Amino acid sequence: MRIRIITLFPEMFDGPFRASIVSRATRDGLVDITIHQLREYATDRHHTVDDDPYGGGAGMVMMAAPLADAVEDLKKSARDANEPDPTVVLLSPQGRRLDQRVAADLLAHDSLILVCGHYEGVDERFIESMVDEEISIGDYVLTGGEPAAIVLVDALTRLIPGVLGSEDSAPSDSFGSALGGRLQGPVYTRPREWRGREVPEILLSGDHARVERWRDEQAEIRTRDRRPDLSGSPDLGNR
Repeated sequence: MRIRIITLFPEMFDGPFRASIVSRATRDGLVDITIHQLREYATDRHHTVDDDPYGGGAGMVMMAAPLADAVEDLKKSARDANEPDPTVVLLSPQGRRLDQRVAADLLAHDSLILVCGHYEGVDERFIESMVDEEISIGDYVLTGGEPAAIVLVDALTRLIPGVLGSEDSAPSDSFGSALGGRLQGPVYTRPREWRGREVPEILLSGDHARVERWRDEQAEIRTRDRRPDLSGSPDLGNR
């Protein structure tokens, strides 16, 4: 998978993308991530990418022209490399809320351009003409789209076949297909007893069928107690 990110703050991605699963996936050639400074596409000597909103109001608005030029340049580089035409995603509080199903939908695209919004928003004409999808990571407002892009890349990367150590890892996570979109139940590891708390005896029984039934029951209980909005819902992967 190829992911190109347009941002005003490239340095924000250094730490997250050089550690853990995303770093390993990049090193193994399973995902290719490049970061592109939006100001390089500004045409004035001050590298201006924002201006006052028409009609007045607080804050600044990201200009359409630099964003469009950046997207067009990255699409050209994709064509020159014989890659599929990238899908353009704007990280925005007004977008479709990210969940496991949305991540799986985006994974179907071999090439993505992620645009990190800032300030009071992005000129609507750029969105109308260039953006294929707006994605939000929750009902709150961030300073910019960079943290949201990091979250999205992490969620996508761990779904790529071969990235995780086991093919069963992602489906068995909370919201995964093996759990029917529910939360994962409690998990335990050594030691058997810790501060007076014992590991449930059933997990030590060696009876795999009983263990799986217990885990399924615990997933249902935890989902009902903590996320009643998910309990009884169809599999998130099939909605």
